[in-house]
Amino acid sequence: MTITQPDLSIFQTLESEVRSYCRGWPTVFDRARGSHMYDEDGHAFLDFFAGAGSLNYGHNNPVLKRALLDYLERDGVTHGLDMSTTAKRAFLETFQKVVLQPRGLDHKVMFPGPTGTNAVEAALKLARKVKGRESIVSFTNAFHGMSLGSLAVTGNAFKRAGAGVPLVHGTPMPFDRYLDGKVEDFLWFERLLEDSGSGLNRPAAVIVETVQGEGGINVARAEWLRALADLCERQDMLLIVDDIQMGCGRTGAFFSFEEAGITPDIITVSKSISGYGLPMALTLFRPELDVWEPGEHNGTFRGNNPAFVTAAATLNTYWADGQMEKQTLARGEQVEAALRAIAAEHPEEVVDVRGRGLVWGMEFHDKARAGSVASRAFELGLLIETSGPESEVVKLLPALTISPEELDEGLRTLARAVRETA
Repeated sequence: MTITQPDLSIFQTLESEVRSYCRGWPTVFDRARGSHMYDEDGHAFLDFFAGAGSLNYGHNNPVLKRALLDYLERDGVTHGLDMSTTAKRAFLETFQKVVLQPRGLDHKVMFPGPTGTNAVEAALKLARKVKGRESIVSFTNAFHGMSLGSLAVTGNAFKRAGAGVPLVHGTPMPFDRYLDGKVEDFLWFERLLEDSGSGLNRPAAVIVETVQGEGGINVARAEWLRALADLCERQDMLLIVDDIQMGCGRTGAFFSFEEAGITPDIITVSKSISGYGLPMALTLFRPELDVWEPGEHNGTFRGNNPAFVTAAATLNTYWADGQMEKQTLARGEQVEAALRAIAAEHPEEVVDVRGRGLVWGMEFHDKARAGSVASRAFELGLLIETSGPESEVVKLLPALTISPEELDEGLRTLARAVRETA
């Protein structure tokens, strides 16, 4: 694909240097539909990024767009703080019927600010309030957000350094297989908890991702998650599952922890909960943990009514009949087979292929190689990103609604990008 050098001057002169994704994809996007984005010159790009997981149902999904347009055209409430609205009621009723009740969950629903880190901040604050303790345990290579509380339980040194102040009351522990199976799961963690001389303040909670997306597509085993849940129960710690990127069906089931058969005390959800890429976040928790005072945690945009509309339409369209999970798992098998074929073609270069559902990663020995592959993929019309502590993993995050043909096209393009960067 030949891309004419776009006019990026306004972005370069006026926008902050903090911008990042646009540096890897140097074009000006104009429109998008389904699994494709188009720049202002009409070039098509197959999207294996899906808004960092916020577009699980593709760009401008026609069913969701119709629901949103109908709502706006009748002058539905767009901004309502935490007032009761018909849009919020419809979402809550649908969420309870389609998501919570079929899974035997009686969790209360809280609307924090409309981003993932807002949901995490609310979860951490609530856990500390309930338990009366300050410390939170997280895991190596975790990512939970960019505000101060979320950064304190995030592992990436570069992101943590941006805080500019000490990040306190967070203690990291080894994630699943961090020590290559040489140490019994949670041996160190539990020993510290039981030793009064360890110096570990008893934690209020443990926060974990079942699949570490930004950390390099590190997949926790179901048995490891069950052991963690058991440890939390025995040691009087709340279990928080951060399902912001891996929830809403990304790994197959609606919640990524369902496969392990555990029930977290607190769950954070954002990214694709609105279904349309509109800002929205939830913090879910067991009813007995609902000790908030009115207004104790609030925010101006915690009631995004247009997002409630598309979220309800998403649940009714894609989650009422159980077919989405089966489709995602089938698409995941297609991705895994293609990635393993690439790895077999380049055995000296690929370290590992790993993932679940429709989130997959390919790690390279040469840590700079992943970035080169992503750059070449862009030139070939495919949008992919990298992840891992040194951006050594090519990360695939296509829409759950992608067709088998589109998926195959993108995987062929990825294989070509790997060959052409050897």
